[in-house]
Amino acid sequence: MKRSIFLSYLAGALAIFLVWWGISAVVALPMIPSPWVVAAKLVNIFAKSIAIHAAYSLWRIAAGLVLAVVVGFPLGMVMGYFPKADRYLAPLVYLTYPVPKIALLPIFMLLAGVGETSKIIMIFLIIVFQVVIAVRDGIRAIPKETYFPLYSLGASFVQVFAEVLWPASLPKFITAVRVAMATAISVLFFTETFGTQYGMGYFIMDAWLRVNYLDMYAGIVCLSFIGLLLFGVIDLVEHFACRWQKR
Repeated sequence: MKRSIFLSYLAGALAIFLVWWGISAVVALPMIPSPWVVAAKLVNIFAKSIAIHAAYSLWRIAAGLVLAVVVGFPLGMVMGYFPKADRYLAPLVYLTYPVPKIALLPIFMLLAGVGETSKIIMIFLIIVFQVVIAVRDGIRAIPKETYFPLYSLGASFVQVFAEVLWPASLPKFITAVRVAMATAISVLFFTETFGTQYGMGYFIMDAWLRVNYLDMYAGIVCLSFIGLLLFGVIDLVEHFACRWQKR
């Protein structure tokens, strides 16, 4: 199973590189270099220049994700399990969720500065709403009859959470994080072009402004590998945490 997954990822990467190589060969322009040249460049400059930028980007995503889980999961749990809480909190979520988060970036920069805080808040806002809604809907989908045996045995809320709420909400929660992650990486790229000298967004845009296409493409490839790493971690968590739904 693990070998087949690895081979599928490898085949996908090879297909992309072959298409890229074909385009670069046909166009034959410096702005579209060969993927093999870019790969060699990435290996040469990763340790001395790209690694620090990748570390900053990973830190910002991780911090925003952890904060979104800490806030969003309990909130979604409360909204899904207690109808009165959902009645009062759902309108607030529905009113704020559709607002484009990138449009709020100037406000966060004014309030929190152009440093790490505003960037982490952006990641947090992108992920937290999807976590809240996914967890709430996962719990609301549980048939009421599922709770009756636990109630009749005098189970506490902690026991209900461990036996019913947690396993029922976990798959949708992981799916919500997976869906939000791609948007979070895209927005992070944009935010890293303001008020910072570290991050993959800064590295790529700086290389573009210097007309250094090899560095620019190396940064793009590194950013795609960061996304692959994050999605791989999420898939790994799902594999071990949701084994009961595997057939």
